[in-house]
Amino acid sequence: MLLEGYDLWTKFVFYYPLLMSIVWIIGSIIYYFKWEYKISDEIPEDIDWPLISILVPCYNEEDTVEETVEHLNKLSYPNKEIICVNDGSKDNTGPIIQRLSEEYDIVRAIDSKENKGKANALRLALFASHGEYLVCLDSDAILDDDAPYQLIKHFYLNGDKVGAVTGNPRIRNRSTLLGKIQVIEYASIIGAIKRTQRILGKVMTVSGVIVAFRKDALIEVGLWDTDMITEDIGVTWKLHEYHWDVRYEPYALCWMLVPEKLTSYWNQRVRWAQGGQEVIMKFYRLLLNFKYRRLWPIYIEQILSIFWAISFVILFLIQLLFGVDEIRDILIWFSFSGMLLFLISTIQLMISLLIDSKYDKIGPMYLFIGWYPFIYWIVNTLIAIRALPKSIYARYKGGYATWSSPDRGDRVD
Repeated sequence: MLLEGYDLWTKFVFYYPLLMSIVWIIGSIIYYFKWEYKISDEIPEDIDWPLISILVPCYNEEDTVEETVEHLNKLSYPNKEIICVNDGSKDNTGPIIQRLSEEYDIVRAIDSKENKGKANALRLALFASHGEYLVCLDSDAILDDDAPYQLIKHFYLNGDKVGAVTGNPRIRNRSTLLGKIQVIEYASIIGAIKRTQRILGKVMTVSGVIVAFRKDALIEVGLWDTDMITEDIGVTWKLHEYHWDVRYEPYALCWMLVPEKLTSYWNQRVRWAQGGQEVIMKFYRLLLNFKYRRLWPIYIEQILSIFWAISFVILFLIQLLFGVDEIRDILIWFSFSGMLLFLISTIQLMISLLIDSKYDKIGPMYLFIGWYPFIYWIVNTLIAIRALPKSIYARYKGGYATWSSPDRGDRVD
């Protein structure tokens, strides 16, 4: 019985990444044929475009915020205000956004002297906003001119229960290998996951870099939680808890900068993993209530991913202790698993590139990076293990969840 359980455990570790890649492939294809290929980037002409408040939280962003605000000011969207919040920055972010508010009539600046986290900065901006709809944007991002229209149209065309619409982040800096790899990640993994989650009924998280909210929905759920390390994941689940709909709009393009140093990449992903784990701990009660059954697949997948990471490490260490023959078996297992995952990942990548080709000219060279999803699973195993104690500690510590921006790399215009 014990051996059968151990064998089942090893099979789970072996097959789970393959299964999830196949699920993401199928989900992306279904999403594409159900919704994506039918829609176009044409902007509806029969909408009286409402006032939107564009919220830009900033912490130590003196190198990027001016470019972001200048691009926002040039957007063709006819009815907008821009609210920049300096969240206790230690550089010249505060004076820069103050100068921008004096230079542009539609820009307002809020200067918070103490760093209390992105969620608190967004709260301050919301309290100062006049728009019925809020567009939240990171202070290193460049928004496509059509993006506000593509986001706001959902609130008019898809009913009063649409609480949030998440956009489509794309990578600006592609000069380094790590930057190129993240282009692949956003196209073949993150985009595929969002499409699949939408098919399953619930998007797990909006993209914090670009998302639009209905202000009434945010107020009903109690706004962003200031004690969550990833405010975007937390507020998404609160919206689901109150039965607000969360949509994904691939035509709402946002060009962002990603880390190009391994330490910054690692710290960013640990923070993301910690945020996902905090959500699991906080919203466990939803798994016990039948009215939240559409959230169950997403919740269970998150639990299984953490369980897989822990299982992978434990099994690897156990088998490593048995001797040379078992090490040989491990290497054979890695080779066979790697070949299968490489094959499935290459198929996933090709399908994702075909789908994403109308949003971003990624280029054929990236077809040769089909090995990345295999590395993705290994790296995210280590990230999940590192994030677990941090998330447990954070859930019981309380207080403000503060933030720091990773390195931004080199901008490509």
